[in-house]
Amino acid sequence: MGGWKFVTNHALVLCLIAQKPRITAREIAATIGITEKATRNIINDLDTDGYVNKTKEGRRIRYGIDPEMPLRHEMQEDKMVGDLLEVLGWVKRHKKVKSVSS
Repeated sequence: MGGWKFVTNHALVLCLIAQKPRITAREIAATIGITEKATRNIINDLDTDGYVNKTKEGRRIRYGIDPEMPLRHEMQEDKMVGDLLEVLGWVKRHKKVKSVSS
């Protein structure tokens, strides 16, 4: 389907990273239909502004997201990026809390 889209490439990249933390830039580019260079630029934007963090695991990168970051447009500054990601299919993983038996 050509023409305009409701969701920006930045949101699509963030969504894929949230769903698959070990995804590569090449895989993201192929899924979205943009160049790998454009994908890397978007990841750098997201990293610079704190939406994404990168951790080196051997030769690969594992991505993390901060779902508490606000959306960037002034009309949605009161909404968190995690809310948008949930609408786009992301399932928030809750950290397991170890219980201490008495």
